[in-house]
Amino acid sequence: MSAATKLRAQLASGRIAVAPGAFDGLSARLVEQAGFPAIYASGGAIARSAGVPDLGLLSVSAIVDRLASMVDVVSVPIVADADTGYGNALNAQAAARAFERAGVAAFHLEDQSFPKKCGHYDDKGLVPVGEMVQKLKAVRDALHDPDFVVIARTDAIAIEGFAAAIDRASAYREAGADMLFVEAPTTEAEIAEVAKSVSGWKLINMFEGGKTPLLPVAKLETLGYHLVIIPSDTQRAAIKAMQRVLEAIGRDGSAAAMRGDMVSFKDREVLVDTAGYLHRSDRYGS
Repeated sequence: MSAATKLRAQLASGRIAVAPGAFDGLSARLVEQAGFPAIYASGGAIARSAGVPDLGLLSVSAIVDRLASMVDVVSVPIVADADTGYGNALNAQAAARAFERAGVAAFHLEDQSFPKKCGHYDDKGLVPVGEMVQKLKAVRDALHDPDFVVIARTDAIAIEGFAAAIDRASAYREAGADMLFVEAPTTEAEIAEVAKSVSGWKLINMFEGGKTPLLPVAKLETLGYHLVIIPSDTQRAAIKAMQRVLEAIGRDGSAAAMRGDMVSFKDREVLVDTAGYLHRSDRYGS
């Protein structure tokens, strides 16, 4: 069963799925081992892990390489962030094929103009509806697995208003999007109205400190959402933890004071399956 088929089965089950964000193989393993049914490969978190902001600065090949390394070490579906498709419809087709080869189950394509910005930044721009519609048709034509989930994201709320965002989402559904992602509703009423007004599978972005108020997963399921992504909270927590351990090292010359906040040497090796790799090495040895 392909990852895309697994994801479709989850979405069709009637149970909402939560996909915390990951940005490399280690964080992807952590999400899977925590028991989540899917992983969100956050484009913003991948960018920041390279030391740059979420402004479309990484090359497609760099992103695809990172996605492939994540897919290689987990068994649950990965939902990826394809930004704007990295150019026009032909660029989006090439990116779609590359993402599919990397093994992700889905990606979302957004209607921002290039270079894109994080959906919760200000001063974004949008492409015309017709351009986004053709881009969605282009990526669907480029994909080989009929179960691959194409997600259309609109950032129109902050630029053209709520009603325009709903109109855009409807147009993207007609263009062949399997799931719709109306980014950055700013009130609980808007969250509910998106779910009511948009047909089919729906994705919502929930993270601490964003423009969208946080609602319980059970409430989102009742409203009619199917997938919740939490893009950057894992990375933000990791940044804080690294800052704390670095402060301890700078102060004490070691991280002994942080012992209780670090996984053990043994647990770290379990996380990356060192024993499994060594076992295979012995089995294939001469």
